[in-house]
Amino acid sequence: MPIVAAYAVPHPPLIVPSVGRGREREIADTIAAYEEVARRIAAHAPDTIVITSPHATMYADYFHISPGVRAYGDFGQFGAASTEFMVEYDQPLVDQICALADRDGLAAGTLGLRMRELDHGTMVPLYFVQRACDEAGVHPQYVRIGLSGLPTSDHYKLGMLIAEAARDLGRRVVMLASGDLAHKLKDDGPYGFAPEAPEFDEQICEVFASGDFLALLEFDRGFCERAAECGLRSFQIMAGALDRTAITPELLSHEGTFGVGYGIACFELAGEEGACESRAFLPAYEAWRQRDLADRKAHEDAYVRLARASLEAWVSERRAVTPADVDGLPAELLDRRAGCFVSLKKDGNLRGCIGTIAPTQASLAAEICENARSASTRDPRFDAVGPDELADLVYDVDVLGEPESIASEAELDPKRYGVIVSDAYGRRGLLLPDLDGVDTAEEQVRIAARKGGIDLFDRGVRLQRFEVVRHV
Repeated sequence: MPIVAAYAVPHPPLIVPSVGRGREREIADTIAAYEEVARRIAAHAPDTIVITSPHATMYADYFHISPGVRAYGDFGQFGAASTEFMVEYDQPLVDQICALADRDGLAAGTLGLRMRELDHGTMVPLYFVQRACDEAGVHPQYVRIGLSGLPTSDHYKLGMLIAEAARDLGRRVVMLASGDLAHKLKDDGPYGFAPEAPEFDEQICEVFASGDFLALLEFDRGFCERAAECGLRSFQIMAGALDRTAITPELLSHEGTFGVGYGIACFELAGEEGACESRAFLPAYEAWRQRDLADRKAHEDAYVRLARASLEAWVSERRAVTPADVDGLPAELLDRRAGCFVSLKKDGNLRGCIGTIAPTQASLAAEICENARSASTRDPRFDAVGPDELADLVYDVDVLGEPESIASEAELDPKRYGVIVSDAYGRRGLLLPDLDGVDTAEEQVRIAARKGGIDLFDRGVRLQRFEVVRHV
């Protein structure tokens, strides 16, 4: 049986005594659960342990699999350089995973190595697992894989390919999905508090306890960003490795002592691998995703429908839609002028965003039409949108209020106000309000300045704020 078990584990460095220096005792339940997982892994005597880590090399459009014969790492960056690790990589298994990814057109491989040393998302699990394996006389090889910005389905597919590669080579493999949960559980935690954080942890713990991996795939990306989660995509790869396989799920522990969620779960096999069709979650996820997209489209207001009509006509036919081409537009779109931004998302990720600070067209409707076309073709961060992507796009239209000058960041609220940063050379950078992952005025100003190529320490830097009405 190629995949013999799978485990979800966190990676707080302070759980290692040489790093924690006594603070690890405050998460004793996590330590006890970790030790239990390590004992179980050693008892399985795997040939190879596949570790997925959020802190390994990561790209937006590519899964990086660590190359080479072996790798070293230590906790020197956490003041404990004497706690060190060496792993031997299972090169044939790496090669087979890469070959299968090439076969299926999945962007995964060993190119683009940026960090040869082991990351802490890998080393924290190793601290427990290697000790237990050494005591049991078990000496597995390893495969280390980073996460990516690719869609949820691609993470799941990668897990399926890991299982297939293990089957092809006759490997006994344990999947070890490294990842913390939400990082914003407490006001006094290192990342502050967000109401989505405890909700995220509660939902993940339900998944860990029930083994309902479909729910693991259905998380909203914006919700996850507001919770500041870490390990979801790691868990999704693990779920793919257990595709169509009956399991016995068990939530061993959950703690949030330091404001970050640490969950540990075991998924032991309860039947023959690949024989449980009710656990074929990828088709179920794709069906759910199509229903979700259809529901969003059915509830779009006139602003978003206009943006979609303009973009789709341009991408499909190179035809420029004007307000006169669209029936039933409300007077507020035709009689008003305003700047606006049109944002596109695909699989929860930004796919394009173009806008105007002040009106440039005869009406807000015309402004939306023009900016929608631009968002599909002129955002320098992305390739042009293709016709095959149209069904997968989700739209936001932000209508900007009149900017007003402010004296300092103290007059900003990133949930309510957008910001414009400008300098004496005529450069400007803008950031919309209420963006996932932007929680402070300082962050907001820094990002806006970077977008405009502005040095905040230059003389003559000015700040303006504005409100928006967001249409989805």
